[in-house]
Amino acid sequence: MSVWRRTLDLLLGRRPVLMQVGAICRDPASGNVLLITSRDTGRWVIPKGWPMEGRTLPGAAAQEAWEEAGVRGRIRPAELGRFRYRKQQDQGYAVPVEMRVYLLSVDSVSDRFPEARQRKRRWFAPVEAARMVVEPGLKQILAGLDRPDAA
Repeated sequence: MSVWRRTLDLLLGRRPVLMQVGAICRDPASGNVLLITSRDTGRWVIPKGWPMEGRTLPGAAAQEAWEEAGVRGRIRPAELGRFRYRKQQDQGYAVPVEMRVYLLSVDSVSDRFPEARQRKRRWFAPVEAARMVVEPGLKQILAGLDRPDAA
């Protein structure tokens, strides 16, 4: 995108798209994926957050998986996919966010993790997880994990 286009967008009040990273936490034995509840609405989501200084994007996604879901494992360096959604802000408005999703093969699950008291977590078959989440792009990524050639 050109500098002129970005400048025009800002003058017209259009916000630039922000980026977050997320982890689809997958049990290598069963193929199931772990969803967690959001802290505000209680809907099913994947662990996600903002990029972190000093960490790669997949490294930040792995850190979010630990903090929000209590899982550790091997994160793949290549993106599994990406989608856009509108993130609600505390001030009552939403901002556009591009979510970059990475696959984490779960090695261990802990009952003690930073956000354990703030969230619930549950394992789902990928196609069932796709039905549980709201974001259409995330639904598509999760449903794609049911294919025989899936990651």
